[in-house]
Amino acid sequence: MEGSGSAVGIPAGLAVLEWAPDTHVRAGVGVLLILFSSYNLLRPRLPEARRAGAVGDAGVGVLNGLLAGATGLGGILPTIWCGLRSWARDEQRAVFQPTAAATFLMTLAALGGVGFVTPDTVRLFLIGLPALVLGMLLGWALHGRLDELTFRRVVLMLLLVSGISLVVTGR
Repeated sequence: MEGSGSAVGIPAGLAVLEWAPDTHVRAGVGVLLILFSSYNLLRPRLPEARRAGAVGDAGVGVLNGLLAGATGLGGILPTIWCGLRSWARDEQRAVFQPTAAATFLMTLAALGGVGFVTPDTVRLFLIGLPALVLGMLLGWALHGRLDELTFRRVVLMLLLVSGISLVVTGR
């Protein structure tokens, strides 16, 4: 559902790369992540978007593709959206993990198609690969051991750290 929306948004994200400075896009996304996660960590519950339906899902998918094409951050919006839909942790995971994986693959193909995947890109990917595998293994180990509230807090903390990282490093 959101994956097909991402396919529509990715070309628009690539167009953003042509005219917007990547540091400004990343900093803007970082500020939004900091504001969203901080606000929701201080609130007892996330605001709910239960009635958004297929139109909301598709809209988030298109925006996710746009963000993925422009920044490579193709999993953040589905993660936030699933939380706003007030879905249980397992339902959220069943939606945002395959959506993110499909979006990352489509983004990689699109970036490669326009020549943005260079040997330096591959080198940086290989440098980050151990951290990716470690995070995945940690997620598998923790799955089912966190209650809903703790799961929500962990997701919001990870979004906050991502936002801070984007703002501080400018990347």
